[in-house]
Amino acid sequence: MVLLHTCAEERVGAIMVAFSQEVHGGQKPIGGITMSVISMKQLLEAGVHFGHQTRRWNPKMKKYIFVERNGIYIIDLQKTVKKLEEAYNFMRQVGADGGKVLFVGTKKQAQEAIKEEAERAGMYYINQRWLGGTLTNFGTIQKRVARMKAIEKMEEDGTFDVLPKKEVSQLNKEHDRLVKFLGGIRDMKGLPDVIFIVDPRKERIAVAEAIKLNIPLVGIVDTNCDPDEIDYVIPANDDAIRAVRLLTSKMADALIESRQGEDDEATAETANETETVAAD
Repeated sequence: MVLLHTCAEERVGAIMVAFSQEVHGGQKPIGGITMSVISMKQLLEAGVHFGHQTRRWNPKMKKYIFVERNGIYIIDLQKTVKKLEEAYNFMRQVGADGGKVLFVGTKKQAQEAIKEEAERAGMYYINQRWLGGTLTNFGTIQKRVARMKAIEKMEEDGTFDVLPKKEVSQLNKEHDRLVKFLGGIRDMKGLPDVIFIVDPRKERIAVAEAIKLNIPLVGIVDTNCDPDEIDYVIPANDDAIRAVRLLTSKMADALIESRQGEDDEATAETANETETVAAD
């Protein structure tokens, strides 16, 4: 996948200028300041444009493909920029409305970014195996989370000190397993308002549960995925660690930015109230 034909690299590089001009020409206003969500250089350097081999593709992704070279599909970054912009604005609105987002990515390339970016945004995550029924049988999942917290309380209140070592060892193993799979949703009191997902093909159970419950999906969708399942498609390489990190961080940025807007408004209101009191 990395060994791309030189001709393809030249063609991708050639469209970089045109893409960049369009991206920067379509800057969005944020709090009175204009800025772009992402640069073409960032996308190229992260390898966002590399799709899967042509024999491993979903025909529904054809509209997001720029060219095929040496048996590999190259994703149209112009469309990636546009779709990322749409996803970013959606996420920003979700955050502004106080919505909760669940970040999901259990493949090795996504695990670290999913955890770190979700935590940075103050949201929830699942980066290990998706447990069937996580959404559709949420009550049972909550009981498992409660069990995890109960074991933690036993350790904190000294219960472990009076239990046999073998039993304590078993409890620790049970706790570690619960934390591994449910630690990222320990504080999630209800179903998420939105799910951000890396590789919907791999996370097909999570996608199916979200669709069943009408939970909007935002996803990094590679050339072997079905884009029709995702509400906000970000056509991109979902196998490169740098690409996944870059795009996941942008979703976290959108959520953080929405809160900054609220903080600015709160500060302005406080300042106005202070001025009013001073005037009185």
